[in-house]
Amino acid sequence: MSVDLRTTYLGLELRNPLVASASPLTVHLDLLRQMEEAGVAAVVMPSLFEEQLEREERAVHRYFECGMDEFDKTLAGLFELDLYNTGPANYLAEIKQAKKALSIPVIGSLNGVGVGNWARHAQLLEEAGADAVELNIYFVPTDPETTAVQVEQRYLDLVAAVREVVTVPLAVKLGPYFSSLPNLARRLVEIGADGLVLFNRFLQPDIALETLQVSPRLRLSTSAELQLPLRWIAILRPQLSISLAASTGVHTSEDVLKLLLVGADVTMTTSALLRHGPAYLRTLLDGLPIWLEERGYCSIEQVRGSLSLRNSPDPAAFERANYVNMIATAARDDASS
Repeated sequence: MSVDLRTTYLGLELRNPLVASASPLTVHLDLLRQMEEAGVAAVVMPSLFEEQLEREERAVHRYFECGMDEFDKTLAGLFELDLYNTGPANYLAEIKQAKKALSIPVIGSLNGVGVGNWARHAQLLEEAGADAVELNIYFVPTDPETTAVQVEQRYLDLVAAVREVVTVPLAVKLGPYFSSLPNLARRLVEIGADGLVLFNRFLQPDIALETLQVSPRLRLSTSAELQLPLRWIAILRPQLSISLAASTGVHTSEDVLKLLLVGADVTMTTSALLRHGPAYLRTLLDGLPIWLEERGYCSIEQVRGSLSLRNSPDPAAFERANYVNMIATAARDDASS
């Protein structure tokens, strides 16, 4: 029996549910080709950062205000940020090159929190050939005067501004820290989001005791982090008809299957590919038909959402009752050990 692994994400027909999310790997054309050969169904290009757009504009302004010497100094300050990708102009060229070299969908990515030039650059991504645009919204509110309503409005304004100027599908990558994620998700859909990516994995600060320096520290994810997107996709799947992508904690075929069961349309991975390389996609992919065939499934479509909140035989497992049961079980286990 042949299992049909095809799925649909943002209206794009994909050969399977594996997507390479934005990372330093997806900027290199040879690695993109390796990922396609290994079976990836779509790729998200590295994010073009809001800081790059703002600094580029300041550099141009300095040129007109202060002359070439100050302009050169400002450009020098862009170097570190541009190590991740090569800046706005080259970023568009990289999307064009990827589209020519690959037969799978190529998704452009913008990272930031302000409306600013996002709409204009989203339009440029579309013109460069991107099959879709992912808004990777990375915002950590620190001002106590900023209300939850104002934070959510930032997201809504940004998505609305981009939706107004692009016709390609639009995905929104969110963090998990909202008072009512289902409500925000519904409003994002109402203003034009075609899909949600759950979740953005924020870098957390650390302290070097030797130097007393505070800096973000990057730790690659593990499968243990899968439970957060798993819970929320299970909750949101019955409520939303748009695409849902799972991101964070996708390291094994079992991880992929779990997310499909709760309702994910695709699963995105970065850390696993950084650890093992593009060829690891074959390992992720090969495990899917084996599990499905053993249980008599013919397609991904048959299993998707079968254990969502609505379809689960134990809906309380996704809600507070599960917490109560786990505490009681842990207490019994401690007492018997």
